[in-house]
Amino acid sequence: MRASIVGGSGYAGGELLRLLLAHPQVRVAQVTSQQHAGRYVHGVHPNLRGITRLQFCAVEELQPCDVLFLALPYGRAAAQIEQFAALAERVIDLSADFRLRDAAVYERWYGQSHPNPGWLADFVYGLPELHRERLRGARYVSGVGCNATAVNLALAPLVQAGWIERAVVDLKVGSSEGGNSFSAASHHPERSGAVRSFAPTGHRHQAEVLQALGAMELHFSVTAVELVRGVLCTAHVFLNRDVDEKAVWQLYRAAYGGEPFIRLVHERKGIYRYPEPKILAGTNWCDIGFARDEQSRRLVVLSALDNLMKGAAGTAVQCLNVMMGWPERMGLEFTGLHPV
Repeated sequence: MRASIVGGSGYAGGELLRLLLAHPQVRVAQVTSQQHAGRYVHGVHPNLRGITRLQFCAVEELQPCDVLFLALPYGRAAAQIEQFAALAERVIDLSADFRLRDAAVYERWYGQSHPNPGWLADFVYGLPELHRERLRGARYVSGVGCNATAVNLALAPLVQAGWIERAVVDLKVGSSEGGNSFSAASHHPERSGAVRSFAPTGHRHQAEVLQALGAMELHFSVTAVELVRGVLCTAHVFLNRDVDEKAVWQLYRAAYGGEPFIRLVHERKGIYRYPEPKILAGTNWCDIGFARDEQSRRLVVLSALDNLMKGAAGTAVQCLNVMMGWPERMGLEFTGLHPV
């Protein structure tokens, strides 16, 4: 099928292009970038040198296609959604524009009115592990927040079982989460060596978790660490009942035993006994593990993923596979590297 990407010069757009160029059922037709129009895509994404001779084009040059991926800063996709929807049978938006179903909730968390609230109900939240059936045959699919994905997948089995009293979640994230725009915070002397708490409260992805999992007492903090790719979620979950480690294993195995991109990690030996984002770079895996505090009802659930893959482009391609009835791992088979 013919696929095009709007906003292909960013980090997520580049990952999406990398994946689609290798996808056996997809032919990439066009990739837009207003800043780089006319330039070969490998000039911006040097890892694609020798892989493609595609050039960026202006958005005004877009031709009809089968599926259109939108990898734009938040607000821009929603402002032009009618134009984009007219060009393709299916639209997958990687931005935050259509993740929240309620325009009032969007305004509360993003500090501005939604540019096109009439479209919110048309989009399916693009996390296959939670919305696989709704994604089958869907026409419009929203992106997922990388931090929200890590939390949603970590907590969903506990929520569905009704075991959570409250949860305190800390996320440690890499610099690529901020995109490829430069800022004082991303300047190397300021970022290098830093462990910077930039959202101790009020992070926007919390809204996605509450929407996906339902109302709960959830406390959410995000800290920037010296990684390029990666999210590590450490969720301190206070349970409303006494359960042993065996029961927790049974719960997570029942929930995720058949999932193509979730691995349960809890080794007794070695340095990778728990989920670690370092070994997930470039992959669509989400690794989940846990540790039971025997002195209380606290369960520590850890999840790790690559924010540009399972937190963005990889899940978008996984959604396409579900929408089209293709095997979910198609085009996403990369296993990761070790050591890196």
